[in-house]
Amino acid sequence: MTELVARARAIADEVLFPAAAEVDLAGVVPRGHFDLLAAEGFYGISVDDALGLPETVAILEAFAGGCLSTMFTWIQHLGLTRGIYASTNEPLRERYLDELAAGRLRGGVAYAAVIPPEPRMRARRVDGGYVFDGEAPFVSGWGIIDLLQLAGREGDTVISAVIDAVEAPGLTVRPLTLVAAQGTATVHLTLTDFFVPDERIYATVSHEEFIAGNAAFASRLNGCAPLGLAERAARLVEEAGQGAVADRLRKEIGDARDRLDGGLIDQASMPAARVAAAELAYRSAGAVVAATGSAAILAGQHGQRLVREATFLLVAAGRPEIKAGLLATFGKIS
Repeated sequence: MTELVARARAIADEVLFPAAAEVDLAGVVPRGHFDLLAAEGFYGISVDDALGLPETVAILEAFAGGCLSTMFTWIQHLGLTRGIYASTNEPLRERYLDELAAGRLRGGVAYAAVIPPEPRMRARRVDGGYVFDGEAPFVSGWGIIDLLQLAGREGDTVISAVIDAVEAPGLTVRPLTLVAAQGTATVHLTLTDFFVPDERIYATVSHEEFIAGNAAFASRLNGCAPLGLAERAARLVEEAGQGAVADRLRKEIGDARDRLDGGLIDQASMPAARVAAAELAYRSAGAVVAATGSAAILAGQHGQRLVREATFLLVAAGRPEIKAGLLATFGKIS
């Protein structure tokens, strides 16, 4: 276990988890959570080439098991930082990369709308830049982040830009009320004739390249949240005196982790691995309620919170094939 992983687990146990119930009730993540992650170097892990996948996975799982709202908001930053790191727009890299990696600037992403065959966000070339039109249904961290990665489709090309995360002419914001993880400050964005100059464009790639770059590896990292939640649930089940149940859950968590890792090699198996992880989180959260008893349904209790957060994770970063797999699992469809 590396020092960075050990620090992540300590922060999750000593800072994030003790505050998780209050964060859930208030619907707001304390600014100090993000400041601590920045001070400890976690905002730059996506551009730390010395950090391996097992360490990255362990960090993400630890934070998810500490406070899902904190983890889910912070993880968006990693995508923008990696995108700027890989950009050929050198002035943009020089302007933002060091600040993002240090957490002095904090970012989010809005690219899911370009993934479907019929995109919900389009871009069109104009003199000096691009104009974006469409909607980004779920954007997390609004009011917390400084910068937003914005992606739009022009034909079969994906245009990626970095914009200031503030309401502006042509960009309207509608806050969303979520069943769980309200502290993620998730909003719906609508863009109408929203102009982005060329100097804020950091990548232009084919839709096929974009999907390939965001497929297996991103899906693997998205599988960390349900396993982190499941591991926390197993600990709570054990604390409730159900050690044998906790041991079985941990065995399943290890198996699910192996399946997610295998999906990086056999990419066709990744959706099924994601289904298994999400279903396990949902079932593990239910085990906390069962082990705790009626007190688990009271406001401020971990059981009901984890069940709602596991529900959130059934759809977070989902794709049609994952939805179909979950329906087959829950409906016992062969």
